[in-house]
Amino acid sequence: MMEILGVRFAPLNVPLRRRLETLSAALVIILLGFGDLLGYLLTVYLLFYTETLRYFVLLYFVWMYYDWDTCNQGGRGYRWTSWLRNCAWMRYVCNYFPLKLVKTVDLDPTKNYLFCSFPHGILSTGIFGAFGSDILGCKELFPGLEFRVVVLDQHFRIPFFRDYVAATGGVSSTAKSLNYLASVKPEKPYTGRGTILIVGGASESLECQPRTYRILVRRRKGFVKIALKNGTPLVPVFSFGETDIYDQLYGSEGSTLRRAQNYIRKKVGMAPIILMGRGFFQYSFGIIAQRRPITVVVGSPIDLPKIPEPTAEQIDEYHEIFVQRLVELFENNKHKYVENADSVNLELL
Repeated sequence: MMEILGVRFAPLNVPLRRRLETLSAALVIILLGFGDLLGYLLTVYLLFYTETLRYFVLLYFVWMYYDWDTCNQGGRGYRWTSWLRNCAWMRYVCNYFPLKLVKTVDLDPTKNYLFCSFPHGILSTGIFGAFGSDILGCKELFPGLEFRVVVLDQHFRIPFFRDYVAATGGVSSTAKSLNYLASVKPEKPYTGRGTILIVGGASESLECQPRTYRILVRRRKGFVKIALKNGTPLVPVFSFGETDIYDQLYGSEGSTLRRAQNYIRKKVGMAPIILMGRGFFQYSFGIIAQRRPITVVVGSPIDLPKIPEPTAEQIDEYHEIFVQRLVELFENNKHKYVENADSVNLELL
C-alpha cells in the first residue's frame, strides 16, 4: 500500500479474487443504498425512451398488481429465491468483509421465532449476508427454519427493485406481514420460521459510528407486542463489527444536521446519511464499505406467553426481559469479536 497526499492507495498486485470481492460488495451497496432511485429511473427510461420495451413494462405493471401483497404473506417461495441466495456474487460479498454467523444454542425447528437484530448499522450488511443469503449456512445451523429478513415496505412498491428484494427472501415491515410470519407455518420442507427484524430501523443508522454501539431499543416496543399476541419466542441477535465498516458525518441529537436528517427520513422513509467508506482503488474515501469483519451472533430464545390483547404493563415486563438478555449477549461475546472490548460499551437509547 502506498500513500499520496494523504490518500492510501491499494497495491497494484491485489489478487483477482479480492478485486471480485470488492466489486461484488460495491454492487450490493449500490443496490441497497440507491435501489429505490434506480428502480424509478429505469421505469421512466423504459416507458418514455424505448419503442418496444415499454409494452413489456405495462405487462410488468400487471404482474406488480397481481404480486402486490406477496410481501405481506410470507414472501416468495424457495424456488424463486434459491438462485440469488446461493450464487457466486453473494459468496464474494460474504467473503469480502468477511461475514460470519454464530449460534449459541439450538432452536426448536417446529417453532416460529422473531429474531430481533441490533445494531442496524448503515446498511445492515451482516444480517443481509447471514440471513438474506444461504452462504453462511443459516439453514445448516438452524435446520427446519425458513428465514425471512424484514425490510421497509416501500421497497416493495418500487418497480424492478422490489423483485431484487423479494428474491433475497425479503418481506415487508408492516404489522400485517409480521403477524402473518409469527402465526403461519411455512411451506414444506420447512417446519418453522426465523423472521429477522432490525428493530432500530433507519433511525438507528444515524447513530452508526466506528467502535460505538448506540442502539434504539428503549423506545421500540412494538415487536414485543406482536410477539405476545402470537406467543412467538424472541431471539436477540447482535452484529459485532457492523458499525465499523462505515463512518459518517455525525450530527448529535438536536443539531441542525440531525433535524434535517430526521425531517427527510419521515418524508421518504430512509435516513439520508453522509457516509464515509473507501473506493475501488484507494482506502481513504468512497461509498464502498471498509473490509472489516462482521460476526452475527444469535442468542438464546425468550419464550413468551400468547396474550391476544397484551396490556402496556405486560409489554413493558417482557420488553425489559428482552433488553436484559440482549445486554447479556453483548457482554458475553464482545471480548471475542471486538478489539479493546473493555473500552466498548452498549448504549441503549
